Amino acid sequence: MKPSRSEVVLNPETGGSTVAVVEAYAELARRVLAGPARLGRTRLVAVDGPSGAGKSRFAAQLADALAVPLGGRPPVVHTDDLLDGWDDQVTFWPRLEEGVLAPLRDGEPGAYRRYSWVRKCFLPRPIAVPVAPVLVVEGVSAARAVVRPELTLGVFVTAPAAVRLARAVARDGPEILPELRRWHDGERAHFAADGTASQVDLLVDGAPTLPHDADRYYVRLR
Repeated sequence: MKPSRSEVVLNPETGGSTVAVVEAYAELARRVLAGPARLGRTRLVAVDGPSGAGKSRFAAQLADALAVPLGGRPPVVHTDDLLDGWDDQVTFWPRLEEGVLAPLRDGEPGAYRRYSWVRKCFLPRPIAVPVAPVLVVEGVSAARAVVRPELTLGVFVTAPAAVRLARAVARDGPEILPELRRWHDGERAHFAADGTASQVDLLVDGAPTLPHDADRYYVRLR
């Protein structure tokens, strides 16, 4: 499908009008690879945004696009896998720093243990994170201020609150609503304090109305 190039839409972050532009993941992959490696020899890409906005899909599509020029898919770390339950929303960061970012910074492979939301504990087997040209980190607070100097690309994926809530409930069931409401309060507080959406390189519409092939293109709001 040949995408429409642009249209004026409502920006969920500001509540005002903005011009939405359809862009190709392949072009973004080339932009990443042309950028500087700031985490040792690795180009770090952070895909941030509130729950249900479409971060995981965006990260997956970008990783797929990067696989073509790299000759293999880059590692993708999901911060949900590092959380010690619901109350560890933004305080998980030392696990990412010590297990993954610090070793890569020194040119060494990293590793982390994945949290099981079913067993409510970290699984014993570590997941290796090799030294690679690109690492994608996806999740709430992935592009926080402390890591921005080391990012090659910072992305914030956004969508209307009602859409995000409906997606989360459809994915995980209505029984998570009490925890989900607390989670939404926490992420709003974090993003307000961190100013993430205004500081990243790319603001992406996670619920676009512009016609486009979602496997090859995304919609940029800024």
